[in-house]
Amino acid sequence: MKKTFAAKADAVNKDWFIVDASDKILGRLASEVALRLRGKHKAVYTPHVDTGDFVVVVNAEKIRLTGKKMTDKIYYSYSGYPGGLRETPAGKMLAEKPEKVIRMAVAGMLPKNNLGRRMLKKLKVYAGNAHPHEAQCPRQLSI
Repeated sequence: MKKTFAAKADAVNKDWFIVDASDKILGRLASEVALRLRGKHKAVYTPHVDTGDFVVVVNAEKIRLTGKKMTDKIYYSYSGYPGGLRETPAGKMLAEKPEKVIRMAVAGMLPKNNLGRRMLKKLKVYAGNAHPHEAQCPRQLSI
């Protein structure tokens, strides 16, 4: 009788990858990063266990959006109070907080539960080329 394999959370080997976002399209980059964070590229993938890797994204300020998304795409933020809806165009958001643009795109592709929030904590995004994760020896990931 065959049994279904289920990975144990403490037995999963988590690698570190670094991704250069220069001239990459936001959605295509985010979908590949989300796949790595979930661990779907591994043979030991288990839906209810965090089997994914750590991903460091650098040069977030150089990400690209296709078409007229710089002006037409709107990010919404609601404070919960009447009149508390804030609208920010993607161009302004990319100029002020490029890390947040990538983080929100990846978060939208992860599960909306405790496991998804844990996976998102393994994503490290930096606007420039410098990052404090050299000690983890991240491998280059080409997307």
